[in-house]
Amino acid sequence: MLQSKIGGIGHYVPEKIVTNDDLSKVMDTSDEWVRERTGIEARRYGEKHKETTSSMGAKAATIAIERAGINKEDIDFIIFATLSPDYYFPGCGVLIQRELGITKTEIGALDIRNQCSGFIYGLSIADQFVKTGMYKNILLVGAEMHSMGLDYSTEGRNVTVIFGDGAGAVVIQPTEEADKGILTTKLHSDGTYAEKLAFINPGSHGGYHFDKMGEEKDFGYPDKDEYGGIFMTQKMIDDDMHYPNMEGQFVFKLAVQKFPEVIMEALTDAGLTPADIGMLVPHQANLRISQFVQKRMGLRDDQVWNNIQKYGNTTAASIPIALCEAWEAGAVKDGDLVCLAAFGSGFTWGSALIRW
Repeated sequence: MLQSKIGGIGHYVPEKIVTNDDLSKVMDTSDEWVRERTGIEARRYGEKHKETTSSMGAKAATIAIERAGINKEDIDFIIFATLSPDYYFPGCGVLIQRELGITKTEIGALDIRNQCSGFIYGLSIADQFVKTGMYKNILLVGAEMHSMGLDYSTEGRNVTVIFGDGAGAVVIQPTEEADKGILTTKLHSDGTYAEKLAFINPGSHGGYHFDKMGEEKDFGYPDKDEYGGIFMTQKMIDDDMHYPNMEGQFVFKLAVQKFPEVIMEALTDAGLTPADIGMLVPHQANLRISQFVQKRMGLRDDQVWNNIQKYGNTTAASIPIALCEAWEAGAVKDGDLVCLAAFGSGFTWGSALIRW
């Protein structure tokens, strides 16, 4: 039976390092405050007007393609995961295709919006396409440029200190080795509390979803009964409504519940146990979450890869960046069982098991 595997992997992070002390110069925060709550010491920011989500993705993709032993013209499908695209539309899939110079082949490009779980959702999609024989070299990219849309004031610090920029990419290829490659992927979602972690404006909702959630707030809509939705108003801009928002404690409590559940679901499905895991690569949401999951699963420090300390949360890019670093460091070796897991806005969560 045809299986799929990661044939090549690459990552890219911008050169600019922004420390907690740097952020303390523009908002009321401190290195101690950020480290204690998130474990983050620094993050990377892309160069404004020169780097974009798709351009960073292209740099990571170029490395992955080379390591896969193919030419960029051999790519027959693109999957791009991000919450911070270059444009509202079109998506980054076609932009990275242009950036890589492979438009002549007119391959398909799929954009997915599953935020922190985006890479795992994309991996599951690629896995199915390869297993059915539809494609042979799928480029899967997770990339983010959060720095372009954060609130650099004290009011926005709870979100802003967490996020950084970067990109990771893999090439998914077929393999006939039955005991190698992607063993299983598990995907879940629950939209009940979508607004607890969301980037709400601009949007076409016109306040409708807030009414459905029972929120009694003024979101700057002059008349919700008028024809058409309200995309953006001056009041939203004046009142800083166009920034992401997060109820941190709510997200934390849900994440530490769903992470272990979805990991165990994958292990049980494959007839394995936590003791079989060679390397767990969790989405880098919060170091405290990763440490909680590690303890719950009974894993040693050398069985979990964390790099949130130096990159922050890079959302859809965090798993491929961390996985690439772990592999480059020799922490992921041939035959190892690698477990990937993510939880994020939506809420969506998922896991994947890979025999390297």
